[in-house]
Amino acid sequence: MNTKVRVLFDLCKKCIPLPYNFINTMNDIYQQKKLLREEIKSHKNHFSTEELEKKSKRVIGNLRNNQYFREAKTVMMYWSLPDEVYTHSFIEEILTKKQVLLPTIVNDEIIPVEIKHIDQLHEGKFHILEPKNEAFIGKIDLIIVPGIAFDKQKNRLGRGRGFYDRFLKNYKGETVGLSFDFQLVNEVPIELNDIRMKKIISEKNYLP
Repeated sequence: MNTKVRVLFDLCKKCIPLPYNFINTMNDIYQQKKLLREEIKSHKNHFSTEELEKKSKRVIGNLRNNQYFREAKTVMMYWSLPDEVYTHSFIEEILTKKQVLLPTIVNDEIIPVEIKHIDQLHEGKFHILEPKNEAFIGKIDLIIVPGIAFDKQKNRLGRGRGFYDRFLKNYKGETVGLSFDFQLVNEVPIELNDIRMKKIISEKNYLP
């Protein structure tokens, strides 16, 4: 449950009599997500930065060969954090081949911004590098999405703030979640506002 939703949920519990089972279910999902994030974090801690970069190259290699990516003219990527599938080199590689967008966070919402050179990047909210420019207006063929965990139904577990779920709510194009193999689990606990990916690409496993 993202922060805003949980605050509203806690307020509602005080003013609106909600069914006991509903409250328990929401609390259970919140706790399940919390435990899964901790479990994945523990797995990641077993790998060095160099090992994660090697694993990332295998994921990016699969993305590079993916039909969605090959056919896309405008691609929204993400500038990876240290614990995510590493994207920096790949973004530099494709800047001259495709129209590339990166997310900028404004008022807790994702705004897609075009990037033409990495010199445009500045540290934004949450210490993530992002481009500073006008919002991109136009068709986005493909959005590449990071995540903490994914399952076989292509459900995604994020960091809990709901940025991508809100951004993707009305998006009709293709979405691909990038995942290390150890991030693939049997089941991701989901809520109504969680957005499922169209495809998941990892090191060995590939969910079409």
